[in-house]
Amino acid sequence: MRFPFTGVIPIDKPVGVSSRRVVDVVAKALGTKAVGHAGTLDPLARGVVVVCVGHATKLVDFVHATPKHYRATFLLGRSSPSDDFETAIEEEVDPVRPSREGIERGLAGFRGDILQRPCDYSAVHVDGKRAYRLARKGRPIELAAKPVRIDRLEITEYDWPRLGLAIECSSGTFVRAIGRDLAATLGTTAVMESLVRTAVGPFTITASMPLDVLSLEATLAALLPAAAAVRHLPQTQLAGEELDRVIRGGLIECPLSPASAVAASDEAGDLVGILQRHDTGLYRLKPNFRGLG
Repeated sequence: MRFPFTGVIPIDKPVGVSSRRVVDVVAKALGTKAVGHAGTLDPLARGVVVVCVGHATKLVDFVHATPKHYRATFLLGRSSPSDDFETAIEEEVDPVRPSREGIERGLAGFRGDILQRPCDYSAVHVDGKRAYRLARKGRPIELAAKPVRIDRLEITEYDWPRLGLAIECSSGTFVRAIGRDLAATLGTTAVMESLVRTAVGPFTITASMPLDVLSLEATLAALLPAAAAVRHLPQTQLAGEELDRVIRGGLIECPLSPASAVAASDEAGDLVGILQRHDTGLYRLKPNFRGLG
């Protein structure tokens, strides 16, 4: 099936709006149902939500795998079931007030590859149900720690109880949990006060479109080519018989082997799909934009 529009649009989502709502607004502006987002951002947060349109919806997983950048503030000496302001806040009676130096030492243990337990109020599935739905009903939740990577974790401000952090992390990282777990190592508690996602891979908040100005004309003007979604992947150009073969579903060799995924374009520079490594060591185009009908 061919779609009238294909590409990606980075949207600056405002606080109080769900990622699903962002998708709905873009879909309405373009008059198409072929719209999806590459990574949920909580309603209480502001920032970049990358929306994929048309055939580019098949690139969501590739965008979702890129690093995320955040600015977050936490209030120390406070806790809540959701680790933020979604649920009731409880203040410690005589909280520990860690020094900036102590916090700096604590941050060192959260950089690099770590195991992180997701927040109880999250979209993680537990026995086929979202954890936050169970948490809201007061049911006990046991979430296993999962591997995540944090490449940047720096203090941007500290005036007790407020702590600001700049974060660059892998997909699947819970920023609320960083504050929760850091505070625990410091002998106190924390809730996330605010969160801004400043970038998803190459898509920055300064280059994102505000949600409230979307119209057909504005959305089309902001629509980037599908290739923008996968510029972080190795790139190759296909032509002639080699291009014809992969479009027909055949396997080819790739000079960038052993990369698991390679963005493939034609001689005009248009993305034709993603070459993915087959068990044979050869590559097949998946998704195949030219073979979609």
